[in-house]
Amino acid sequence: MVRAEGARIEAWMRTLPQLIRDSLKEPRENVLSERVDGAWRGTSRDELVDRIESVACAIRDAGLDAGDRVALIGADSVNWIVADFGTLLAACVVVPIFPTQAGDQVAYILENSQAKLIFADTQAAAQRLRTLNVPLPPIVVFESTGQDGFAAFESHGREIKNANPALPASYESAIEPNAMAILIYTSGTTGEPKGVMLSHNNLVSDVEATFAQAFGSLETGVRTLSVLPFSHIYEHCVIYGYLFSCVQHFISHSVDHLLADLQDVHPVIMTAVPRIFERVIAGIIAKAKIHGGLQAKLVPWALGVGRDYMSAKVRKQRVAPGLALQYKLAHALVLRKLRPALGLNDLHYFASGSAPLHFDTAMTMLGADIPIVEGYGPTECSPVITANKFETNRYGTVGRPIPGVEIKIAEDGEVLARGPNVMLGYYKNQAATDEVLKDGWYHTGDVGEIDADGYLRITDRKKELFKTSGGKFVAPARVEAAIKRSVYVNQVMLAGDSRPYPVALVCPNWDLLRTEFSIPKDVPIAQIAVRPDIVAFLTAQVREHTADLAKFEQVRKIAVLARELSVEDGDLSPTLKLRRRVVEKKYMHEIDALYAQPAPAAAG
Repeated sequence: MVRAEGARIEAWMRTLPQLIRDSLKEPRENVLSERVDGAWRGTSRDELVDRIESVACAIRDAGLDAGDRVALIGADSVNWIVADFGTLLAACVVVPIFPTQAGDQVAYILENSQAKLIFADTQAAAQRLRTLNVPLPPIVVFESTGQDGFAAFESHGREIKNANPALPASYESAIEPNAMAILIYTSGTTGEPKGVMLSHNNLVSDVEATFAQAFGSLETGVRTLSVLPFSHIYEHCVIYGYLFSCVQHFISHSVDHLLADLQDVHPVIMTAVPRIFERVIAGIIAKAKIHGGLQAKLVPWALGVGRDYMSAKVRKQRVAPGLALQYKLAHALVLRKLRPALGLNDLHYFASGSAPLHFDTAMTMLGADIPIVEGYGPTECSPVITANKFETNRYGTVGRPIPGVEIKIAEDGEVLARGPNVMLGYYKNQAATDEVLKDGWYHTGDVGEIDADGYLRITDRKKELFKTSGGKFVAPARVEAAIKRSVYVNQVMLAGDSRPYPVALVCPNWDLLRTEFSIPKDVPIAQIAVRPDIVAFLTAQVREHTADLAKFEQVRKIAVLARELSVEDGDLSPTLKLRRRVVEKKYMHEIDALYAQPAPAAAG
């Protein structure tokens, strides 16, 4: 069993409105900033407090009582945060919903949570809600300028507040630290989503402990940038942490605008997920190949050299003189230019979470002087259990327990956790609660190991392991992460339960493949996906990146998919996790066909 370093923190016992008010005691000009008509617009402390209190008054005047649920669906924005904070101050419960969530799941969440009010960001989102076959409460639309709009709702609340300034404080004083604050539904990779009940104390304890450990070097007033969805518990908690840390918090409205936003903001610290790093690396290589000539060969070479050099350094292995010389040259010609090109001149480090970060991806970024600090935790733990510190970062692990949290490994390898951040339970689902909360320990469903220094390493999801017909257990996430080291692979899913060897469904990086094979843009993807040379090329990529795994883990054959796996089609959860059973059922014909013919031997 492992506890956090230093003194155990017994209790925070504060509410989120108390954390918000404490964080906004001092006047600040730019607490939050976002692009409005192309230019960055800041929100001051005074404006933010006024807006939060006005929204809280309007919510209560709409007939909601303490504990009532308020659904919040939309892309990241200042309005999203104002609605979130206002709901909490009104002593109500926030129900965040991904804007990309499938309609049937949105309907289920609204019905199951018994939401009495909905905030939606656009008229299109509101109209989509109205097509659901469920009774709907009133919808307030951020972008609307009419009576159903957020501006009108907020203005009405402001009138109420101005007439009775003591109202917001009266709502806040009635909130108990152990009362539910957020009802957030798990991704639902199998079956219906489960409503995770998180209390004020769950969240405050996790925010303060996480930011003390993982963001301890974050100084007041520095610039941070959000691009991950606030609907996800990871970035949702980061909102409170950034406020708590008194930084300048800039909000990117879309990952499509990320590069321009990075180049404008120059963040000092930023949270991200592994997929963003993979896209950055693929984008750099694609741009070089499009440019052609020497650059098309120089950039991939430099990134590979940086990865190999940093891998040896981090693992404390001997660096061959030839590799050291190559790295010096690669850094001078390519790698040192990437930070300023990406707007990362001032970056201290990235904090990565939500999904496993492959060691090679981290080393490629580090070769370009871009460090990544990794942490871990499920939604049910608010969400952080462990985190690395920048000063003692151990790549390949997800760090040590945060203050107040204990972890241990069960006999079957499952990671267990307990602490003040562990959820109240699943909403209206005592059976599911009893399945994961036993003797005070939360059973994460993840398989891992703890090293001699207390660092946790996650190896896979317990329920996703499958056994080949040869009796070997395969951890699909480990193999998929290895395959995604190839910049030509966008998405991948392993199959092979009760089969002789694993096979893979591959969604390629089509833009990069078109450049590599000089394929015109008007050629349909469906035609490219069945070309023997494309299949052979991608098969070689997959075999190359799994050659260092055990023979029973190596992928022998692949099927190239002509469409991306998506949230809308039910292939992915809103947090972009594979819904394996859904995908396997959908592509069972393609999987069966792969086993119909003999496969080449494993490498090694």
